[in-house]
Amino acid sequence: MSKRTVIVSGGLLEEEFAVSILKNEETELIVGVDRGLEFLYKHSILPDYIVGDFDSVPEEIITYYKEETKVPVREFNPIKDASDTEIALRLCLDLRRQNILILGGTGTRMDHVWANVQALKLAVDAGADARIVDTHNQIRLLKNSFVLKKEEAYGPYFSVFPLGGDVKDFNLKGAKYPLNHHVLTAYDSLCVSNQIKEDEVEISFPFGVVILMETRD
Repeated sequence: MSKRTVIVSGGLLEEEFAVSILKNEETELIVGVDRGLEFLYKHSILPDYIVGDFDSVPEEIITYYKEETKVPVREFNPIKDASDTEIALRLCLDLRRQNILILGGTGTRMDHVWANVQALKLAVDAGADARIVDTHNQIRLLKNSFVLKKEEAYGPYFSVFPLGGDVKDFNLKGAKYPLNHHVLTAYDSLCVSNQIKEDEVEISFPFGVVILMETRD
């Protein structure tokens, strides 16, 4: 897989965890998003692109990036049709980035979290691997069959939810709670907090999109 791109958004940014990803040699490109710029500025990490309406960034920080660096800044009116994180994700896809992590995509604002999860649909439609991560969660979308390997899992638990409608003929093989020809709906919690029983779990379904959350306490 290609080296990763990291979007730094304005939600929960756990210092040690985020810095370890941003300074890892696998990280090739960084996009600072609105309040996420504060985190980058504090840790002297220079992003490759900056996007946002900057309504939650101290003026001196955005002034520094505009006047003291050569980082491309894409500023938007606060009255716009997409979230800052979605705009950043669209930029990454325009740049043909295929391996994208979103830091600061979770936090106390559940409306922002849900908007970020839905925005992942842009990536999965473009054939890119985009994930929202924090120290306890990894969230991605699937529109094809997928194998979740125990040795590569983000945590001991995984949950699956449909996005955009029921997913018929949904199957889980190798899980503690397997499923066969199930109709996955948005109105029950059957697929919450499952576990990997075998070396790997096979997730398969012929049509639709599902949210896969890998979690740890």
